[in-house]
Formats: sequence, structure tokens, C-alpha cells
Amino acid sequence: QLQASGGGLVQPGGSLRLSCAASGFTSDYFAIGWFRQAPGKEREGVTCMRISDGDTYYADSVKGRFTISRDNVNNTVYLHMSSLKPEDTAIYYCAADIGRGRTVLSCGWWFYDDWGQGTLVTVSS
Repeated sequence: QLQASGGGLVQPGGSLRLSCAASGFTSDYFAIGWFRQAPGKEREGVTCMRISDGDTYYADSVKGRFTISRDNVNNTVYLHMSSLKPEDTAIYYCAADIGRGRTVLSCGWWFYDDWGQGTLVTVSS
């Protein structure tokens, strides 16, 4: 199981770090990703990481501002967010993809099986 935390209220231009703690080993998964859903909008993949080699994907809207990282010792995946904008306001979820034999990294939410509860990020002055 995955548990996301770290959300909160931040001013535009500010930074925030989200954490996704796994109850097991993150190496058991094919990929782990961060997703978000804003009110009235579809869930979107923000960033995803293939566990085997650390290959990553970033949505265009967050490139250069968000970074995904992994702590192998603590089985935790982080989302470092900087230069936050009001449009980044959403509930953020972490999720894991078991892969089912796939080798190509995807950040489509429909590939991800194990979802943690969301954490709300609000960017507002």
C-alpha cells in the first residue's frame, strides 16, 4: 500500500515536497507515479519513474518545476515541486504500476494498480 502526504497551502512561486511511503519495497513495482486531479478536471499523470533504471516522464506543464525522486532505504518516493502556480492546485495521488510484463514507461493513470489516498495541494495567495 502507498500513502501520500505533504500537501498544504502554499503561495504562488513557493515550493512543496510530497512524500509517498510504500508499505513494501518500491523495487517490487515496475513504476511509481504522481497524479493529480483538480475540481472538474480529469486525472492527469504529473510524473512517473521506472524503478529498474530511474527513467522518468514529466508532463509538459511541470517540466523544469517538479522533480520525482526515490529513497531506496526508506521505500519512499518524493515529488519536489517548485515555482508553484495556482493551476497546480489539485489533489495529488501516488500510485504504483506492477507492470504485467511491460517494459515501456507510461504515465497513463489506467496502467497504475495500487493507489494511495490523495493529498491536497492549494496554491493561492
